[in-house]
Amino acid sequence: MLDRIRNFSIIAHIDHGKSTLSDRMMQLTQTVLDRDLKEQTLDKMDLEKERGITIKLQPVRMEYVYKPRLSKGLQNTPNRNLILHPKEDWQNQLFILNLIDTPGHVDFAYEVSRSLAACEGAVLVVDSTQGIQAQTLANLYNAMELDLTIIPVLNKIDLPASDVHTRAVEIKKILGYEIEDIIKVSGKTGEGVDLLLQTIVERIPPPTELYT
Repeated sequence: MLDRIRNFSIIAHIDHGKSTLSDRMMQLTQTVLDRDLKEQTLDKMDLEKERGITIKLQPVRMEYVYKPRLSKGLQNTPNRNLILHPKEDWQNQLFILNLIDTPGHVDFAYEVSRSLAACEGAVLVVDSTQGIQAQTLANLYNAMELDLTIIPVLNKIDLPASDVHTRAVEIKKILGYEIEDIIKVSGKTGEGVDLLLQTIVERIPPPTELYT
């Protein structure tokens, strides 16, 4: 059923943790078993693994059982109010999350545009130790031109240099998102990732037709 499908990409600057976040998503949805999981699972090319960058877009299909819950450590944050359009019959239902991993490097804008064109939504990942970068904005504006639903995310909240409040204010000033709509996660530890998966189901609309 189309209403149980979510197609999305991740927009992020190089080294902002996109590949690690993708790994955690696949781990939580058991798309890849723990024993088979390795760093940068979606990066297949030797050069990608050597340089730590994504060059070629890579799709992955994840199965996620929708059970509204709050991730550990987030119970007392405004994120508890992120549910926008869940339905009662979604409870315990299986959703198909199609993630298209995209390059973060400036030289691969065409690969990013191809990915975004096949999606209804995008997860905007910003490193909470570095803030928004110019290439991130370029890809974001591309997604907005395609009328994609954007989910803003602050990553690497586990690091000592993380400045969640400053970066959240920065996102609000530059992009207009309310601070309470920004999800805080750690791709490394998995904190907040389950809430992100839940929000993808709730915010991103299903496709109107199957892509071939």
